[in-house]
Amino acid sequence: MLFRVCLAIFLVGMLFAGDGVHWSYSGDEGPQSWGELSPEFNMCSEGKNQSPINLTEFIDAQLAPISLTYAAVRCRIVNNGHTVKVDFETGSSLQVEGRVYRLLQFHAHSPSENQIEGHSFTLELHLVHGDEYGNLAVIGVMVAEGETNGALASFWKKIPEKEGDSAAIQDAITPEQLLPGDRSYFRFNGSLTTPPCSEGVLWLVMRDPITASKEQIKAFTEVIHGANNRPIQPLNARTVLY
Repeated sequence: MLFRVCLAIFLVGMLFAGDGVHWSYSGDEGPQSWGELSPEFNMCSEGKNQSPINLTEFIDAQLAPISLTYAAVRCRIVNNGHTVKVDFETGSSLQVEGRVYRLLQFHAHSPSENQIEGHSFTLELHLVHGDEYGNLAVIGVMVAEGETNGALASFWKKIPEKEGDSAAIQDAITPEQLLPGDRSYFRFNGSLTTPPCSEGVLWLVMRDPITASKEQIKAFTEVIHGANNRPIQPLNARTVLY
């Protein structure tokens, strides 16, 4: 069991670690070149089920309500140079078709990586979960500019300004506060949106957005120094369920 949990944590670490190879969101090491930077990144250029996508042409599959067991836990916020992420202590989980995925972390992208019928949002949050076998499930939450987001305010008050910096958040925060009131969602099979672009990731994207204030959005983009979103990838033969 311990090995399986460690495996899940390792895979999540690979979300932005990129196997030690430097990569970027722009320039010669940007998304168009990821697949050429390392043999370990070949899925970035050769994969057929890559993320993000434009969610469209939905199939009504009458998806079961999303099942969450989220607890108020302490966490740590980290600036890893590619995004700001929040690592959670054990205690929260997502259940899909009888499989339990533990909430590991969430991070943000600006502008949104996924699109909904061609519409891009100001931010997108990715709540990353891993099961005991190392499989990943990501809940995507779109963020539109609007009212101040109380949950984000709790995290952003400790937002690290420099790459490599981190800070403990002593307040116990329930991650469920990051989700919209209506839990309707889209579902598709995809990949990591960063090198090594590994496939087999289950994506659950909330249909309704949450809001964040202009100041909250600016606080994130100033720390990241620009856009940190991978371009839309081909849907190929995949279906988007709702």
